[in-house]
Amino acid sequence: MDKEWTKSGPCLYRYNPSGTYHARVRFGGKLYRRSLETTDYAFAKRKLTDFKASLGRTDPRQGNTSFGAVLDRYATTTGGLKPSTRQNKLAIIAKLRRTWYGIDALPLPAVRPSDVAAWLSKHCGQELSASHYNQHLTLIRDALQMAVDDRIIADSPAANLKWRNPPKNVSRPTPTPKEFRAIIADVRKQELNRDADDSGDFLEFLGLAGLGQAEVRSITRGDVDLEKGTIRTFRHKTETGFEIPIYPQLRPLIKRLCKGKAHDEKILPIKNARKALRESCKRLGLPHFTQRSLRRMFITRAIEVGADVKVISQWQGHRDGGKLILATYSHVRPVHSQRMAQLMR
Repeated sequence: MDKEWTKSGPCLYRYNPSGTYHARVRFGGKLYRRSLETTDYAFAKRKLTDFKASLGRTDPRQGNTSFGAVLDRYATTTGGLKPSTRQNKLAIIAKLRRTWYGIDALPLPAVRPSDVAAWLSKHCGQELSASHYNQHLTLIRDALQMAVDDRIIADSPAANLKWRNPPKNVSRPTPTPKEFRAIIADVRKQELNRDADDSGDFLEFLGLAGLGQAEVRSITRGDVDLEKGTIRTFRHKTETGFEIPIYPQLRPLIKRLCKGKAHDEKILPIKNARKALRESCKRLGLPHFTQRSLRRMFITRAIEVGADVKVISQWQGHRDGGKLILATYSHVRPVHSQRMAQLMR
């Protein structure tokens, strides 16, 4: 120990130039060093005690496991996910390995919260969406929590990092019923597109049923009860099944789609019509509506015609009694409120 260091107690040393205390603890046959990031002796002793306790929650044989190795371990756990979800996670892992310098030589215990925060700030900055940022943070948190569970580290350096909230009151383009009808007609008349009719059916179903792409593409003939007037579907986001009524506006389309179909046959032969919708919006000079926009159109219309918000939430497979609908579609409520006010005579 040179003159720059002073021993202040068992396993506790003071770096004289800065006055900062450091821990030097031998555990499992290995020497662990850590700055306690304080110049206060009493506080340093408490942090030393916490540091020793954290070492007791780890397996010393895994002390040199690198951050890159942990990401590789985490990648092996994604096999049971939906292909699109798994592909997205593997892409984030590849990005981490490509852009985090020395990740394969970096022992995981050396990763600090500020390191994770700095990487996120650089590669998922403010110019990118909150969703993009949160996807990256979620993967890092999940991988590091797995390392905690495996006793590689005692605590996750990403545990206290916060998800980014999406900007409030951002107007998302939603077609009017008139624009929706124009889009469907335009898609169907594209003679060079061999899937024009199927794409038109798919988009029309989204808008008239108020369902998402994943829910619609999984519906079979056996899920449709024309006599009872219901469609059984499955909300993949919450992994729950639910029923919707066959709305009057939807009945002609659903009857046609069900005609001649076997019990377990999908009522729609394609999985999405994203490209057809995008190209139609270009041709018609409309905003870039997405398939999700058609669901928003349905919900907006349902609120404006006076449908009960709790019932709308049930149609969407929500279990929150309408809280999400009210929060997301707050811009519709003033319009609906004025309509309802005219009934108070």
